[in-house]
This record gives sequence, C-alpha cells and structure tokens, in this order.
Amino acid sequence: MGEPILELRGVNKSFGPVHVLHDVDFTVRAGEVTALVGDNGAGKSTLVKCIAGIHSMDSGEVRFAGSPVHVHGPREAAALGIEVVYQDLALCDNLDIVQNMFLGREQLRGGLLDEAEMERKARQTLASLSVRTVKSVRTLVSALSGGQRQTVAIAKAVLWESRVVLLDEPTAALGVAQTRQVLDLVRRLAEQGLGVVLISHNMADVFEVADRIATLYLGRMVAELPAKEVTHSQVVELITAGRSGDLGMARPEAATV
Repeated sequence: MGEPILELRGVNKSFGPVHVLHDVDFTVRAGEVTALVGDNGAGKSTLVKCIAGIHSMDSGEVRFAGSPVHVHGPREAAALGIEVVYQDLALCDNLDIVQNMFLGREQLRGGLLDEAEMERKARQTLASLSVRTVKSVRTLVSALSGGQRQTVAIAKAVLWESRVVLLDEPTAALGVAQTRQVLDLVRRLAEQGLGVVLISHNMADVFEVADRIATLYLGRMVAELPAKEVTHSQVVELITAGRSGDLGMARPEAATV
C-alpha cells in the first residue's frame, strides 16, 4: 500500500438546497491508481472540482503529503502538484504539441519564448512516459488521433512535477488500440510514483488498471477497497444501490438499532 498523498475527510458540498457531497472520505496513494466510480449524478465531478479548487468545500479537511492544506483555486491546487485532465482535454487544435503543453506557462529567455527549451522538455516528458506514438512534438494537435490527444493532455499534466493526476474518462470514445495505449500510460504514471485517480464508467478499464476502487452513491462514499477484494458485479451493485452484501451503506434497519 502506497503512502497517502491526498486525503479528504468529511467533505461536504451543497449548491443551494441541494446537498451533493455528504461527509466524503477519499484517499489517493503514491504509486497507485484509484478508480473513482459512480452513476451519473453520484457526485464524481463535484468531488474532482473540489479537489482541483474549482469548487470550495462547505466543510471537511484536506491533507496533502501529510499536512493540512486549504485549496482556494486551481492555481493553488496546481502549486501543490494536483493536475486534472478533463474529458474535453482543453487542447487547442491550431497549436502544436509543445505549444499546448506549455500553454499559459510559456518559458521565456531574454524576454522571448524559449522554444528550444520548451521543445526539449516536451520531448523529455513524452520519453519518460514511454510515449512512442507521437512522431514529432511540432505536430499540430488537429492532426492527432484521439489516443494521441489524450496522451498529450496527460503529458501536459505531468510536465510540472505533479504528484496527483486526476483523469476524467480518459478512454471515452477511443478505439481498442488507442484505449490500450492510454491504459498503459495510466499504469506508467503510477509506476513513477504518482497518485492517479481514474474516473470511469468502463468497468473493464477499471479492473485492468486500478489498485483501489472508490464508489460514490448519491454523494456518499460507500466503499473504498482494493480492486482484488471486489468483483465486477459487486462494484455494479455498489454503484446502482449503494450496497452489495456486507459492503456499502448500512441497512436501514441496522442503522436504527
């Protein structure tokens, strides 16, 4: 079991009268892939946006590398080493790979863009992730396949010495070969010591790469277990009913005793 990098305890979040997250506990460990699963409306996106500093938490505690932290915005999350790759990837088709990877964080030398240094770091990052599907870092993103785009977005997230990377449905709409490339990359991130959170509806992907599976049900974290200790059907039951056998929420009659 890896050391906890990011720990959330008792997190609550409401939007007006709607209570979206209820006392959520969540842990991300170094060198592990944690799959965050749940039905539509379970609170996955809200939890990720709270971690990323996009939404403020109403209550709860956040610890990063063992120390209490308060994240008041995306810049503060990034400064800690937390990066999110959203489903839309946020890449610019009219820019090349280097320009996308450094967008908003361009490096200067003598008041001018240091193109050579940015290109070197882009190549180095892709090489460190064993990415061989991209022939040139000067290729326009518009010319890349879906799998290559996802690879660039992930490489952009780890370029800045991040320690936690959250991936929102990284294999959605990808073919079999491209999905394989992305899943291999997800595992390599964990092997390099990063804490990886995989948000996915694809149970085959989850069980292939996840070390732990955390299940949200109606805004509550009903289970967070090693993947090898649960079955596909148990996870589906946790997602759809919040309970599977002895796992998940307590039975109503037990709660009243």
